Amino acid sequence: MDTENIVFGRNPVLEALRGNRTVEKIYILKGSREGSAIKILAVAKDKKIPIIEVDRQKLEKICSSSSHQGIAAAVNDFVYSSPREILNFAEQKGEKPFILILDGVTDPHNLGAIIRTANACGVHGIILPKRNSCALTATVFKSAAGACEFMKISRVSNIAETIRTLKKENVWIYAADGENETSTNIYETDMTGSAAVVLGDEGKGVSQGVLKECDFKIKIPMKGEISSLNVSVAGGVILYEILRQRG
Repeated sequence: MDTENIVFGRNPVLEALRGNRTVEKIYILKGSREGSAIKILAVAKDKKIPIIEVDRQKLEKICSSSSHQGIAAAVNDFVYSSPREILNFAEQKGEKPFILILDGVTDPHNLGAIIRTANACGVHGIILPKRNSCALTATVFKSAAGACEFMKISRVSNIAETIRTLKKENVWIYAADGENETSTNIYETDMTGSAAVVLGDEGKGVSQGVLKECDFKIKIPMKGEISSLNVSVAGGVILYEILRQRG
Protein backbone atom coordinates (compact mmCIF):
# COMPACT_ATOMS: atom_id res chain seq x y z
CA MET A 1 0.00 0.00 0.00
CA ASP A 2 1.29 3.47 -0.87
CA THR A 3 2.05 5.14 2.46
CA GLU A 4 1.66 8.56 0.85
CA ASN A 5 -2.08 7.81 0.75
CA ILE A 6 -2.32 6.86 4.41
CA VAL A 7 -3.00 9.40 7.14
CA PHE A 8 -2.59 8.19 10.73
CA GLY A 9 -3.05 9.65 14.20
CA ARG A 10 -6.31 10.87 15.68
CA ASN A 11 -6.06 14.58 14.85
CA PRO A 12 -4.71 14.09 11.29
CA VAL A 13 -7.47 11.56 10.53
CA LEU A 14 -10.17 13.87 11.91
CA GLU A 15 -8.88 16.78 9.83
CA ALA A 16 -8.75 14.54 6.75
CA LEU A 17 -12.44 13.81 7.30
CA ARG A 18 -13.13 17.53 7.58
CA GLY A 19 -10.92 18.52 4.64
CA ASN A 20 -11.35 18.33 0.88
CA ARG A 21 -9.82 14.92 0.21
CA THR A 22 -11.87 11.76 -0.14
CA VAL A 23 -11.42 9.33 2.74
CA GLU A 24 -11.87 5.84 1.32
CA LYS A 25 -11.81 3.83 4.56
CA ILE A 26 -10.90 4.04 8.23
CA TYR A 27 -8.68 1.49 9.96
CA ILE A 28 -9.07 1.26 13.73
CA LEU A 29 -7.19 -0.86 16.23
CA LYS A 30 -9.35 -3.50 17.85
CA GLY A 31 -10.45 -2.39 21.32
CA SER A 32 -9.54 1.30 20.87
CA ARG A 33 -13.02 2.78 20.37
CA GLU A 34 -12.65 5.37 23.10
CA GLY A 35 -11.96 9.06 23.65
CA SER A 36 -11.51 11.12 20.48
CA ALA A 37 -11.74 7.94 18.39
CA ILE A 38 -15.48 7.89 19.10
CA LYS A 39 -15.85 11.31 17.46
CA ILE A 40 -13.83 10.22 14.42
CA LEU A 41 -15.92 7.09 13.96
CA ALA A 42 -19.13 9.09 14.28
CA VAL A 43 -18.03 11.42 11.47
CA ALA A 44 -16.96 8.43 9.34
CA LYS A 45 -20.32 6.70 9.87
CA ASP A 46 -22.17 9.91 8.99
CA LYS A 47 -20.24 10.05 5.73
CA LYS A 48 -20.81 6.32 5.16
CA ILE A 49 -17.08 5.58 5.12
CA PRO A 50 -16.17 1.91 5.73
CA ILE A 51 -14.59 1.23 9.15
CA ILE A 52 -12.27 -1.77 9.40
CA GLU A 53 -10.99 -3.20 12.69
CA VAL A 54 -7.42 -4.52 12.52
CA ASP A 55 -4.88 -5.86 14.99
CA ARG A 56 -1.80 -3.87 16.04
CA GLN A 57 0.58 -5.69 13.69
CA LYS A 58 -1.67 -5.02 10.70
CA LEU A 59 -2.12 -1.34 11.61
CA GLU A 60 1.60 -0.80 12.02
CA LYS A 61 2.17 -2.39 8.62
CA ILE A 62 -0.46 -0.11 7.03
CA CYS A 63 1.08 3.01 8.61
CA SER A 64 4.73 1.91 8.44
CA SER A 65 4.85 3.33 11.96
CA SER A 66 3.94 2.45 15.53
CA SER A 67 2.82 6.01 16.40
CA HIS A 68 -0.62 5.68 14.83
CA GLN A 69 -2.67 6.28 18.02
CA GLY A 70 -4.86 3.35 17.06
CA ILE A 71 -6.35 4.84 13.90
CA ALA A 72 -5.54 5.48 10.24
CA ALA A 73 -7.35 6.56 7.08
CA ALA A 74 -6.84 5.59 3.45
CA VAL A 75 -7.29 8.76 1.42
CA ASN A 76 -7.09 9.78 -2.20
CA ASP A 77 -3.99 11.53 -3.55
CA PHE A 78 -3.14 14.96 -2.18
CA VAL A 79 -4.06 17.61 -4.74
CA TYR A 80 -1.17 20.01 -5.21
CA SER A 81 -1.73 23.66 -6.12
CA SER A 82 0.21 25.79 -8.59
CA PRO A 83 2.07 28.94 -7.51
CA ARG A 84 -0.57 30.91 -9.45
CA GLU A 85 -3.33 29.30 -7.39
CA ILE A 86 -1.50 30.36 -4.21
CA LEU A 87 -1.36 33.96 -5.45
CA ASN A 88 -5.02 33.83 -6.44
CA PHE A 89 -5.92 32.52 -2.98
CA ALA A 90 -4.22 35.52 -1.34
CA GLU A 91 -6.04 37.86 -3.73
CA GLN A 92 -9.39 36.23 -2.95
CA LYS A 93 -8.78 36.85 0.74
CA GLY A 94 -7.90 40.47 0.04
CA GLU A 95 -4.42 39.98 1.52
CA LYS A 96 -0.87 40.55 0.34
CA PRO A 97 0.74 37.21 -0.63
CA PHE A 98 2.49 35.44 2.22
CA ILE A 99 4.37 32.43 0.82
CA LEU A 100 6.88 29.94 2.19
CA ILE A 101 9.46 28.33 -0.09
CA LEU A 102 11.39 25.29 1.15
CA ASP A 103 14.65 24.68 -0.66
CA GLY A 104 15.58 21.07 0.10
CA VAL A 105 13.98 20.27 3.48
CA THR A 106 14.26 16.48 3.61
CA ASP A 107 13.18 15.52 7.14
CA PRO A 108 9.45 14.61 7.28
CA HIS A 109 9.08 15.68 10.92
CA ASN A 110 10.52 19.11 10.13
CA LEU A 111 8.34 19.47 7.05
CA GLY A 112 5.23 18.55 9.01
CA ALA A 113 6.08 20.97 11.81
CA ILE A 114 6.72 23.77 9.30
CA ILE A 115 3.38 23.17 7.56
CA ARG A 116 1.59 23.28 10.91
CA THR A 117 3.25 26.58 11.86
CA ALA A 118 2.67 28.08 8.41
CA ASN A 119 -1.04 27.37 8.72
CA ALA A 120 -1.13 29.00 12.16
CA CYS A 121 0.62 32.11 10.81
CA GLY A 122 -1.73 32.59 7.86
CA VAL A 123 0.70 31.57 5.11
CA HIS A 124 -1.22 31.34 1.83
CA GLY A 125 0.85 28.52 0.38
CA ILE A 126 4.06 26.51 0.50
CA ILE A 127 6.30 25.77 -2.47
CA LEU A 128 8.49 22.66 -2.54
CA PRO A 129 10.94 21.37 -5.16
CA LYS A 130 10.08 18.07 -6.83
CA ARG A 131 13.62 16.81 -6.29
CA ASN A 132 15.84 16.71 -3.20
CA SER A 133 12.91 17.38 -0.91
CA CYS A 134 10.68 15.36 1.36
CA ALA A 135 7.36 14.31 -0.19
CA LEU A 136 4.05 14.48 1.67
CA THR A 137 4.35 11.15 3.43
CA ALA A 138 2.17 9.79 6.21
CA THR A 139 4.80 10.97 8.72
CA VAL A 140 4.52 14.51 7.37
CA PHE A 141 0.73 14.44 7.77
CA LYS A 142 1.10 13.13 11.33
CA SER A 143 3.65 15.82 12.24
CA ALA A 144 1.49 18.54 10.68
CA ALA A 145 -1.43 17.45 12.91
CA GLY A 146 -3.98 17.93 10.14
CA ALA A 147 -2.67 21.24 8.77
CA CYS A 148 -1.87 19.71 5.36
CA GLU A 149 -5.60 19.44 4.64
CA PHE A 150 -5.94 23.23 4.83
CA MET A 151 -2.68 24.37 3.24
CA LYS A 152 -2.08 25.01 -0.45
CA ILE A 153 1.14 23.22 -1.37
CA SER A 154 2.90 23.40 -4.71
CA ARG A 155 5.69 21.21 -6.08
CA VAL A 156 7.81 22.80 -8.80
CA SER A 157 10.65 21.63 -11.00
CA ASN A 158 12.82 24.70 -10.48
CA ILE A 159 12.75 26.87 -7.35
CA ALA A 160 14.90 29.63 -8.86
CA GLU A 161 12.63 29.93 -11.88
CA THR A 162 9.56 30.01 -9.62
CA ILE A 163 11.13 32.81 -7.59
CA ARG A 164 11.68 34.82 -10.76
CA THR A 165 8.00 34.35 -11.61
CA LEU A 166 6.94 35.52 -8.13
CA LYS A 167 9.14 38.60 -8.42
CA LYS A 168 7.31 39.54 -11.62
CA GLU A 169 4.16 39.50 -9.47
CA ASN A 170 5.79 42.05 -7.14
CA VAL A 171 6.51 39.53 -4.38
CA TRP A 172 9.66 40.28 -2.36
CA ILE A 173 11.85 37.25 -1.66
CA TYR A 174 13.53 36.87 1.75
CA ALA A 175 16.12 34.10 2.17
CA ALA A 176 17.01 32.87 5.65
CA ASP A 177 20.80 32.97 5.69
CA GLY A 178 22.16 33.14 9.21
CA GLU A 179 25.77 32.51 8.19
CA ASN A 180 25.98 35.59 5.95
CA GLU A 181 27.40 38.68 7.69
CA THR A 182 25.43 40.93 5.33
CA SER A 183 22.08 39.39 6.32
CA THR A 184 19.76 41.76 8.17
CA ASN A 185 18.14 41.10 11.53
CA ILE A 186 14.52 39.97 11.02
CA TYR A 187 13.41 42.46 13.68
CA GLU A 188 14.98 45.29 11.65
CA THR A 189 13.65 44.16 8.26
CA ASP A 190 10.37 45.42 6.82
CA MET A 191 8.42 42.35 5.71
CA THR A 192 4.94 43.89 5.63
CA GLY A 193 4.55 43.77 1.85
CA SER A 194 3.98 40.81 -0.47
CA ALA A 195 6.55 38.33 0.82
CA ALA A 196 7.98 34.89 0.20
CA VAL A 197 10.36 33.41 2.78
CA VAL A 198 12.94 30.85 1.64
CA LEU A 199 14.21 28.24 4.11
CA GLY A 200 16.98 25.84 3.18
CA ASP A 201 18.27 22.46 4.21
CA GLU A 202 19.53 22.30 7.79
CA GLY A 203 23.00 21.27 6.77
CA LYS A 204 23.58 23.25 3.58
CA GLY A 205 21.12 26.11 3.94
CA VAL A 206 19.58 27.81 0.93
CA SER A 207 21.41 26.78 -2.24
CA GLN A 208 23.62 29.36 -3.95
CA GLY A 209 21.56 29.31 -7.14
CA VAL A 210 18.42 30.17 -5.18
CA LEU A 211 20.19 32.76 -2.99
CA LYS A 212 21.19 34.70 -6.08
CA GLU A 213 17.53 35.17 -6.98
CA CYS A 214 16.47 36.49 -3.56
CA ASP A 215 15.94 40.18 -2.83
CA PHE A 216 16.97 40.07 0.83
CA LYS A 217 18.98 37.85 3.14
CA ILE A 218 17.70 37.73 6.71
CA LYS A 219 18.81 36.18 9.99
CA ILE A 220 17.56 35.53 13.50
CA PRO A 221 19.73 37.15 16.20
CA MET A 222 21.60 34.54 18.23
CA LYS A 223 23.22 35.20 21.61
CA GLY A 224 24.19 31.73 22.82
CA GLU A 225 27.00 29.39 21.91
CA ILE A 226 24.84 27.53 19.37
CA SER A 227 24.92 29.34 16.04
CA SER A 228 21.84 27.87 14.36
CA LEU A 229 18.31 26.63 15.01
CA ASN A 230 16.38 23.62 13.78
CA VAL A 231 14.80 24.62 10.45
CA SER A 232 11.25 24.21 11.74
CA VAL A 233 12.02 26.39 14.78
CA ALA A 234 13.76 29.03 12.65
CA GLY A 235 10.83 29.01 10.25
CA GLY A 236 8.42 29.52 13.12
CA VAL A 237 10.35 32.52 14.45
CA ILE A 238 10.47 34.20 11.03
CA LEU A 239 6.85 33.48 10.11
CA TYR A 240 5.56 34.79 13.41
CA GLU A 241 7.64 37.95 13.02
CA ILE A 242 5.98 38.56 9.65
CA LEU A 243 2.59 37.90 11.24
CA ARG A 244 3.43 40.40 13.99
CA GLN A 245 4.56 43.02 11.47
CA ARG A 246 1.34 42.60 9.50
CA GLY A 247 -0.66 43.22 12.64
